[in-house]
Amino acid sequence: MTPPSTTKQIFAIEYKAEREEVLSMLRALSATCRELLSSKLIEEDSRPQPELLEKHQHALHSLAWLESYITSITQLCAHADRLANAASDYLLEDRLIHIALAEYLAQVFSGIPMSQLEYARLTDLGLTPEQISEYETKPVDALIALGQTEAVRAEAATRLEKLGSPIILGEDALDETLIQFRDEMQRFCEAEVVPYAHEWHLQNAYIPEETINKMANLGVFGLTIPEEYGGLGLGKLAMCVVSEELSRGYLGVGSLGTRSEIAAELILAGGTPEQRATWLPKIASGKTLPCAVFTEPNTGSDLASLKTRAERDGSTYHISGAKTWITHPVRADVMTLLARTNPQEKGYRGLSMFLAEKPRGTDSNPFPAEGIDGSEIEVLGYRGMKEYEIGFDRFSVDAKNLLGAAEGQGFKQLMTTFESARIQTAARAVGVTQSALEQGMRYAQERKQFGKPLAAFPRVANKLVLIAAELLTTRLLTYHAAQQKDQDIRCDVEAGMAKLLAARAAWAAADCALQIHGGNGFALEYPISRILCDARVLSIFEGAAEIQAQIIGKRLLEST
Repeated sequence: MTPPSTTKQIFAIEYKAEREEVLSMLRALSATCRELLSSKLIEEDSRPQPELLEKHQHALHSLAWLESYITSITQLCAHADRLANAASDYLLEDRLIHIALAEYLAQVFSGIPMSQLEYARLTDLGLTPEQISEYETKPVDALIALGQTEAVRAEAATRLEKLGSPIILGEDALDETLIQFRDEMQRFCEAEVVPYAHEWHLQNAYIPEETINKMANLGVFGLTIPEEYGGLGLGKLAMCVVSEELSRGYLGVGSLGTRSEIAAELILAGGTPEQRATWLPKIASGKTLPCAVFTEPNTGSDLASLKTRAERDGSTYHISGAKTWITHPVRADVMTLLARTNPQEKGYRGLSMFLAEKPRGTDSNPFPAEGIDGSEIEVLGYRGMKEYEIGFDRFSVDAKNLLGAAEGQGFKQLMTTFESARIQTAARAVGVTQSALEQGMRYAQERKQFGKPLAAFPRVANKLVLIAAELLTTRLLTYHAAQQKDQDIRCDVEAGMAKLLAARAAWAAADCALQIHGGNGFALEYPISRILCDARVLSIFEGAAEIQAQIIGKRLLEST
């Protein structure tokens, strides 16, 4: 089959049969890979064995990446079907979808990059070369060939150049209300964030109070809080739209709103009626800023090993211990603080969650309260809120602020937020990817070499097109996870996939955009240097990429 190269042909319509056959093949491939890996990792009790999961970790993580690709391809095909019925001009997205399909399908059969040095290959999952060839069918070859022609990429590059900034992709996945919300956030960012973000970064300065107040007036902090508590009562898809647009302006601004999102979800799901009535209106208005205080030195994602103690003395708990990588604690008014109330209970069972009130601090006096002290952790990027190590020495918390008024529920309460936290991190990564694309595009159009703009050179143009293709892919994957969450469908796997893939895409986009800048990209004065630093954290926080892959792989096997 000869791939078309003319703008008159619409791939979304003409290649529907091939996409359907490919999806059918991928479902069969998925079933085979799960079955092969299950036979290696699952014994007689039908549960994956921990020691085998660790021993065969590369294979387990390969399954997670493969399934992330299959889910992404599924969402790209669904979007192509939507576009085929659209009235607007969508030829750019039509080309980007099939460019992304070509790349992802090619990587499924040649090797999916889990990092710069590690690849997930079908042979890692137990398939023989003969078995692999059975799945690499003619429709697969057709879609790979379709998206890898010079003509298709050149056409996409030309159409991408004409978009200007902001670059809007995936709009057909949103309703009119969310599009209006996105546009409002874009206007806010262009006026209040983008002109100042790089200076905030270079100075390691806090996001100004004035900016935070304007975010509050826009409803950012009460976005998903029910209207009865003063919020807007919107869903996780709205949260994605807002988070990505704010993160496009500055990752710190995009992340600031998510502090309130997670705190509110904790209180909604696990708080008493009195706690909800007390705290949610304050958080929704932006008058009370929360921060999460979970991680401890030497524990990372191993929350079961937390040592911080909470000892009850009448109507007061006294908190003692050390916490680290705490974001925005100085200006926070309340800490969602995880501590061990029962030292006899090992693991998760002895943990409890507190709504620990504290006064706001300043750079000169960060923690003006008895029993709490801390020091700043200087970081490459992700600035604007500041990271701290915190020490507690009999820090007092009123017993009425024990979340849910019950000890031992802390980890269970925290688990209710994991899906949302990973979805919102994916959305932030999408925003960073978009920012990298726009910076790269602008520089490639303005910078001239050998008598023409950089964008005229195929390697540069191809970089921008591939960034745009992966931007569209990860946005659709993130929206898919959010839509499932909004429908009360369990989506821990989908949320993890979105976070896993979007974080990798953001880092790749920032790296490619910096490469387009050449030596200037290495200069601190150019915003792309900040975007690169910001992008790097995305595969680390809210569960490192390796933790995400472990969780996804294990859950996939459990559902086999």
